[in-house]
Amino acid sequence: MSDGIRGGVRRGTHAARPPRRAVVTGIGVVAPGGVGRERFWERITGGTSAIRTITAFDPAPFRSRIAAECDFDPAACGLTPREIRRTDRFAQFALAAAAEAVDDAGLDLDSAAADAERTGVTLGSAVGASITLEDEYVVASDHAREWEVDPQHTMPFLYQALVPSSAATELAVRFGAHGPAAVVSTGCTSGIDAIGHALRLIEDGEADVMIAGASDAPITPITVACFDAIRATSPLNDAPEQASRPFDADRKGFVLGEGCAVLVVEEYAHARARGARIYCEIAGYAARANGFHMTGLRPDGYELGEAIKDVMAQARLTTEDLGYISAHGSGTQQNDRHETAAYRYALGEPVRKVPISSIKSVIGHSLGAIGSIEMAACALAIDRGVVPPTANLHTPDPECDLDYTPLTARERRVEHALSVGSGFGGFQSAMVFSAPRKEGAAA
Repeated sequence: MSDGIRGGVRRGTHAARPPRRAVVTGIGVVAPGGVGRERFWERITGGTSAIRTITAFDPAPFRSRIAAECDFDPAACGLTPREIRRTDRFAQFALAAAAEAVDDAGLDLDSAAADAERTGVTLGSAVGASITLEDEYVVASDHAREWEVDPQHTMPFLYQALVPSSAATELAVRFGAHGPAAVVSTGCTSGIDAIGHALRLIEDGEADVMIAGASDAPITPITVACFDAIRATSPLNDAPEQASRPFDADRKGFVLGEGCAVLVVEEYAHARARGARIYCEIAGYAARANGFHMTGLRPDGYELGEAIKDVMAQARLTTEDLGYISAHGSGTQQNDRHETAAYRYALGEPVRKVPISSIKSVIGHSLGAIGSIEMAACALAIDRGVVPPTANLHTPDPECDLDYTPLTARERRVEHALSVGSGFGGFQSAMVFSAPRKEGAAA
């Protein structure tokens, strides 16, 4: 597989050129419990769950009837009536989060100084415009009563809902980005992989600024039914706020969520030249596939462990250097044990002293979006010196015996943060964010 999207240590053709570094200069978030970067940070550090009974549709027929929904008003977030009309909810999330990130970065992409050809977009998504596709099918088929659907009853923008790439197009149009544009869809690792793709484009000299992140709005009857069928989601419908319990002995599965995070990823010299505030540097990105099972995981955590070893080597770090690990921590029995095994394999005994947490305990699992949301959390943890907690972790699973930061956030200096993702299909990804290096410091 090409090292553009799922690469580890790369063997490029530009060895003689000074290495190009990528930094994060802007953060935008749409998440359950609060739209915007600050409300998101407040929510995850407070450890107060945003999970509730589903309100988007009647969940009564389903086994799992809970989710982490976003209270999102697209008009209040600056979307135009035309954007609202033609875009699915996942694309609306991306437009809102990207606008916040670009503003946070202090970028004026309309100015004469902006180089549109050197500005690109990379967006991750697992299920794309699933809300629009399902809603339009219901209309066109008259609630599935008609075998032959009538296209005259569908919206005029249905093709844009069919192709997930339309979301990257919307961002490119909104911000006048004429550089590389792509959608990365690798299931639940899409968010990390999209930012990793942006990193590679900047390293390779294809862009100076990338609007990078991931978005998903999967809270639909069809998605809920799919996870019901494999009994992957939590059935704890009577206690929604307590239903997401990563690493807890009493966990019953993950809780579906929705949301988006977008980062402005910028070439270091470009950011310095315009006096940008730098949150962190992307110190490494690696990925593997387990080639094992569509939904199953090898208990030894080998492939995820290999991705972690690779990214730590790229970043030139030891386990003792890590100040925080943002866990995938979905809350399924097999994932949490697989992930714990991967940490032990890749990071050794010193990992016991590193605080780890899963913010899915607060905002649920937004499929492809969650990796970018967790990377936003890592950037903020480095910037603010706080490690978010794992909510609802009252009785640790004896097989998950690392420091999973139960219940309460911790103040802690974080110079380097590792985040991992694990997805159906066998995708395993890892990324390291590091505090900005001082001028003249060794690479």
